[in-house]
Amino acid sequence: MSSDQDLVLAQTDARGVVTLTLNRPSAFNALSEAMLAALQQALERVAADPQARVVVLAGAGKAFCAGHDLKEMRAEPSLAYYQRLFGQCAQVMLAIQKLPVPVIARVHGIATAAGCQLVAMCDLAVASSDSRFAVSGINVGLFCSTPSVALSRNLSRKAAFEMLVTGDFVGAEEARAKGLVNRVAAPEQLDAEVERLVASIVAKPQAAIATGKGLFYRQLEKGIAGAYDDAGQAMACNMMEPSALEGVQAFIDKRKPNW
Repeated sequence: MSSDQDLVLAQTDARGVVTLTLNRPSAFNALSEAMLAALQQALERVAADPQARVVVLAGAGKAFCAGHDLKEMRAEPSLAYYQRLFGQCAQVMLAIQKLPVPVIARVHGIATAAGCQLVAMCDLAVASSDSRFAVSGINVGLFCSTPSVALSRNLSRKAAFEMLVTGDFVGAEEARAKGLVNRVAAPEQLDAEVERLVASIVAKPQAAIATGKGLFYRQLEKGIAGAYDDAGQAMACNMMEPSALEGVQAFIDKRKPNW
């Protein structure tokens, strides 16, 4: 377990489930430069850990994440600084997608601006029923352009654009209906709902999950013919994995696979 002074707390259980907790509760876990650097390092450690199976991304205190640290941003009004900051944030977001294991956002309280972007970039999301989501930069004159990249790849175009141009909050159930989160649970059941999703994932072969996640995001950026070419190759390689051969044989034999 990390110390309380760490900006990102990391804990790994016996199954290889890594919980990363954003730890700036007094600032609603705003993504300062230091926080982004700590999260990048934590994700790199997961990427290098062959025993890791799932990441749960959570927030300490009353909120998941309130986005960028506006006080820090306002303190250095230079184009070079802002370019560097948003580039750093983009690298963190891409690191989540590049991980070979699924990343689940465990959302409570608010997830706003880059915090909402963080939810959208996670592979899966489970939200407390009292959580709220917004890309609210427009309310201070700043269109959430970088969050729009993640949002437009999760929601329909019109739903994403409405959130971006209004800055209005949406509740957990509406976020689920729009495609931003997978599951909604009562606050006291949030951890249990996250665990149900985690348990389902860790029960599956690690190699198949890694292959599937990589292919899933690659094919989204391709034309349909290229996507099918890539998917076919990925599936053929996956079929050569011992876990897949065992799984298919177990199905034929009408027994549980021995993974």
